[in-house]
Amino acid sequence: MVLHDLIRDVFQTLWAHKLRTALTMFGIAWGVISIVLMVAAGEGLRQGQAKVAQNFGKDLMIIFAGRTSLQAGGARAGRRIEFEDTELPYLAQQSPDCEYILPEVGQDNVRIHSNFNASAQMIAGSYPPFADIRSITVGEGRFYNWSDVAEGRKVAFLGTEVRKQLFAGRNVLGENIYINDIPYKVIGVMKAKDQDSSYDGFDVNKIFLPYTAIHDDFPNKPPSKPHGLDRLLVAPKSVGQHSACKNQILGALARVHGFDPHDTEAANVWDTIEEAEAFEAMTNGMKTFLGAVGFTTLFLGGLGVMNVMLVAVRERTREIGVRKAVGALRRNIMMQFSSKP
Repeated sequence: MVLHDLIRDVFQTLWAHKLRTALTMFGIAWGVISIVLMVAAGEGLRQGQAKVAQNFGKDLMIIFAGRTSLQAGGARAGRRIEFEDTELPYLAQQSPDCEYILPEVGQDNVRIHSNFNASAQMIAGSYPPFADIRSITVGEGRFYNWSDVAEGRKVAFLGTEVRKQLFAGRNVLGENIYINDIPYKVIGVMKAKDQDSSYDGFDVNKIFLPYTAIHDDFPNKPPSKPHGLDRLLVAPKSVGQHSACKNQILGALARVHGFDPHDTEAANVWDTIEEAEAFEAMTNGMKTFLGAVGFTTLFLGGLGVMNVMLVAVRERTREIGVRKAVGALRRNIMMQFSSKP
């Protein structure tokens, strides 16, 4: 049988058995589509969440001071813990696996206005590496640097929404904003970013100031201590040093404040690295499950095709005998049946 005759015979058979052909094609197509869609959905979810997590911060641990829930060193439980910036040199010395240990303070009860409009936003102060570990990308100008911190310069870096409210599309670099009537020079504006989690508000709605400036101009009010901090931001030198960094910083804080290092209420840690690892494990399991479901669907489609082929052979047993009787080769018969539904 020449190729031309084989192709004509195939199409004649397809047309003669429309339902069988449609079911066979549907089984194979549905199995392939199921595998592609299910695996793609799992991978898309993983990448989307990873991108959002990366926008919040890079390999970051946020440590909040709380109250002791365990007795330690003869001190009662229930003591209020408050971190202070004077502790930072000791914490850095005792935590060699930590790349950054940054203070952060913020206030939202300040009056803010420009020469064009007023706004109610939060101000936040820290050190320059804050922009890196919190994934704050500069859109215009620059973020504050160590010189700004050392000299206590009154400079401000604006979130994108703050810029819209205070300047409404106008040029902002070099302009002044007034925080409790204290002038601050705008040195930069952040690039817009998506953020689905926060501990004190989204970054696009904040004004970022050097730590020394916010500490001097907007001091803590009692009962907070003059050098008290809202939280510590800690980043390990590498993901592999994450556990060591975490244990070191918690141990150092426990020694400074006299609480049990296993007391999770005294120093509550929001560990984005552990969250990322847990989410990756979940998405990997989801991908495996969805892939298995898709493979099963494809396998069932293959069983359907096998049954159709078996029925076709049974229906044409006499035809096979006739072909063999007239001298048809085994490979010709196999080719003809393999090319038909």
